[in-house]
Amino acid sequence: MYYTYILKSSSTGKIYIGHTDNLEKRLKEHNSKDDSIYTSKKGPWKIIWSKEFPDRGGAMSFENNLKRLKNKKEYINQLLEQR
Repeated sequence: MYYTYILKSSSTGKIYIGHTDNLEKRLKEHNSKDDSIYTSKKGPWKIIWSKEFPDRGGAMSFENNLKRLKNKKEYINQLLEQR
């Protein structure tokens, strides 16, 4: 299984959208201080939403569509309300 997920930074309130095949491992990577990726400097991060897909293509497509939305914040709020 693959997942599209949304993270929120506890320190900055920033949102991050990604996809993975292992949510727990990916969250640890995002919160790692040893990594030089964007998220390691803005954390700690918490998964606030995720959706499961049967294949990587579905997860990637949904991630890309979320990132392209003009009203991204409004749509993310709708996703969170549906939980």
